[in-house]
Amino acid sequence: MKLLEGKRAVVSGVANRRSIAWGVARALHEHGARVAITCVDSTENRVRKLAAEIDTDIVVPCDVRDDAAIEVAFGRIGAAFDGRLDIFVHSIAFARLEDMGGEFIAVNREGWNLALNVSAYSLVAMARAARPFMVSAGGGSILTLSYMGGTRVTPTYNIMGIAKAALECAVRYLAYDLGPDKIRVNALSPGAIPTLSSMVVDRFDDAVKATRQRSPLLEEIKAEDVGDAAVFYASDLSRMITGHTVRIDSGLDILAAGSGIHPRAREGGESV
Repeated sequence: MKLLEGKRAVVSGVANRRSIAWGVARALHEHGARVAITCVDSTENRVRKLAAEIDTDIVVPCDVRDDAAIEVAFGRIGAAFDGRLDIFVHSIAFARLEDMGGEFIAVNREGWNLALNVSAYSLVAMARAARPFMVSAGGGSILTLSYMGGTRVTPTYNIMGIAKAALECAVRYLAYDLGPDKIRVNALSPGAIPTLSSMVVDRFDDAVKATRQRSPLLEEIKAEDVGDAAVFYASDLSRMITGHTVRIDSGLDILAAGSGIHPRAREGGESV
């Protein structure tokens, strides 16, 4: 059964085949949604090749630091979708490399403003641009992507953790504002997924290994897992759920600090 048949969706932040946003875009398409994609200028050609795999030619470059550019991008998408939009997925984050290493206290004002602007405020600005098209559709679902570094100290994640905390708080306030419009707003917070962006996080491989060895499900997270969750939260099955951050982490989040290797995990992290 296709849960999103006839729905119109826009997915932001697709950069390459390994990006979580691409896993989400594929899942929405597989469940019947028409998908538009926003990207940065430098990745447009690469993203267009990916977009062809999900039968869409609606690929719109968008500089999320520029409100006018956001309005233009959503205007183009709205026109392609006859003025209606059901689903908006925000998967955008950026910080300078020097602000994701060493001590957090070293971050300067410029680095702070850049990370918060691109990674958190962009959700607010894009939701505002999407709102009239979602109202025309009778409501819809907005999703964003977070990470546990927004609620727990994750060494070297630094300023991005602050940005994710702001993002999750923005989800709650947007859910309150947009609820009367029948627009739901939720965050998906996956566990450690190997992507090109995650390579800059120190000891990221250890986080993936910990998921395989310590989590209740003893399995690492894949972009497809996030995509499947996105389908549920984009569909009418989740029509009464809004303002929440949902962990997609094989259950790792429920463990107390210092929990050791699961007794049913092998050395390689597989269950016995």
